[in-house]
Amino acid sequence: MTFEHLSAHAIASELGDRIRTARLNANLTQKALANKAGLSLKAVTNGEKGKSTLESMIAILIALEITEQLNYFIPEQQISPVQLIKLRGKKRKRATSSSEGSTQSKDTAIW
Repeated sequence: MTFEHLSAHAIASELGDRIRTARLNANLTQKALANKAGLSLKAVTNGEKGKSTLESMIAILIALEITEQLNYFIPEQQISPVQLIKLRGKKRKRATSSSEGSTQSKDTAIW
């Protein structure tokens, strides 16, 4: 499945379905998974609906022993050589704002 044209809600639902499948493959009830993850039953059911907090989702992944999947979910990002030269060895902490998104002209006076 590709996620390119899906909404955030649709992606969250798909991730919830995958968590449910992983739980069933591990032969765990929602209550057993909640106990193993140190979460409430509601947190697990919300996770399977795609309505989980990030911290709860990570606790579920740890309990299901599938945290290695996070490397595929969000691979570690490397800084481009051009950015390294611009930063002169400093670590980037912020993105620069683009002038394209600005609605005010530089010639317009601000009151």
